[in-house]
Amino acid sequence: MEELSFRDLKNKVCVITGGAGVLGSSMARGLASVGAIPVILDINEEAALKTGKEIAQEFGVKSTGYKANVLDKANLEKVHQKIIAEVGEVDILINGAGGNSPQATTQLEELTEGDLNNLDSGFFGLEAEGFQKVFSLNFTGTLLPTLVFTRAMVKRQRGVVLNISSMTAYNPLTKVPAYSAAKASINNFTEWLSVHFAKVGVRVNAIAPGFFLTNQNRFLLTDEKTGALTARGEKIIDNTPMGIFGEPEDLNGTVLYLLSDLSRFITGICIPVDGGYSAYGGV
Repeated sequence: MEELSFRDLKNKVCVITGGAGVLGSSMARGLASVGAIPVILDINEEAALKTGKEIAQEFGVKSTGYKANVLDKANLEKVHQKIIAEVGEVDILINGAGGNSPQATTQLEELTEGDLNNLDSGFFGLEAEGFQKVFSLNFTGTLLPTLVFTRAMVKRQRGVVLNISSMTAYNPLTKVPAYSAAKASINNFTEWLSVHFAKVGVRVNAIAPGFFLTNQNRFLLTDEKTGALTARGEKIIDNTPMGIFGEPEDLNGTVLYLLSDLSRFITGICIPVDGGYSAYGGV
């Protein structure tokens, strides 16, 4: 029997949107550790270039970074052509760009009778613009890179797409309706596209991270002044059987598995990486 390994990922070019973020850069390092070539795309050009350079120096791979806007298809197409010319054909796409915003977050977790004179602290305080911004970043920001980067994969009849879902795709979290709706859409899109591409050699899967402290959710989970957990942060820990937040590198084993030939008969699934959160009913 052939030895199991991730060696088929060596020299594969992997585009990671949101690649300069906490989770994206960790996934990029995980890929570089097995010889893959991470290409960092981020709206922050300085961060993209810095992350790509650091990974190239640390792992000795041809990692690099580009400024890219996941909500601008024309921009993504230009970046794609640069990648082909400067790095090579794209073998793997990780749709890591996303996040939440205070503009799409309610102050209250739920309305009670005592809140009837203060409805704007809940659902009615949301503005369509803030809601749309978060939904677009997470869903359209996955759709457009997939449209751009998978066309050549389909023509070559090989490639892998990995989308980033969330715990809130399964059971919507309070306070974040736009983020919840978008991540639920990611799960559905992952399943739909996996079927659409199944006979042309391109697999499509997703991971659903549990709770990790990132730049996008820190304002919800920790006190800005003291660094202590908020009541919401405490609630999350209490409902995570392992009793901890995830570390960014905790995603990498699952990511490498889904991107490698070890999972060549797997498409259309979403794997939770959550410390048991999705398995716990709260009692």
